[in-house]
Amino acid sequence: MTTVLLCLALFTVAAAAVAMAMRNLIHSALLLVASWAGIAAFYLWAGAEFVAFAQLLVYVGAISMVVLFAVLLTRHSRLDFDREPETRGRVRLALFTGGAVCGVLVAAVLGTAPSSVPAAVPSLTVRQLGLALMGPHAASLLAVGVVLTVALLGGVVLAASARHSDPEDAP
Repeated sequence: MTTVLLCLALFTVAAAAVAMAMRNLIHSALLLVASWAGIAAFYLWAGAEFVAFAQLLVYVGAISMVVLFAVLLTRHSRLDFDREPETRGRVRLALFTGGAVCGVLVAAVLGTAPSSVPAAVPSLTVRQLGLALMGPHAASLLAVGVVLTVALLGGVVLAASARHSDPEDAP
């Protein structure tokens, strides 16, 4: 079981790291999808099936499509690809930030006494969770759907208006 967890962790972290290092945005988006799928596999491994399938539907399905549409609808000039990235300063900043976050997390874990951890809450079934989402929280769920739809349509409108105002595209 530990071997499966380590392979899953290696796959997820490697996909995310390579996604950050890629210069091609399409390849980065596809590797981000792989990383999100790895996170969903973690949830399956932990026994949280509903969260795993929600991760697959929301992140791997919907959010990745929004990212791909945004990449495909925005115009990129050749100048974006001809310049070398300033990686030296970014690597230092990333290492410093990552070390600081890890330090805070380790201090928080080591500072938590085992007796202060609350008892586990009873788990909900998928049916109970679905009834809660479609009952009192249905308006919130619909509002999130409307916001995501408006964001996608706004991106399409911005990309279309940028294309029409570009003199190079004129016939």
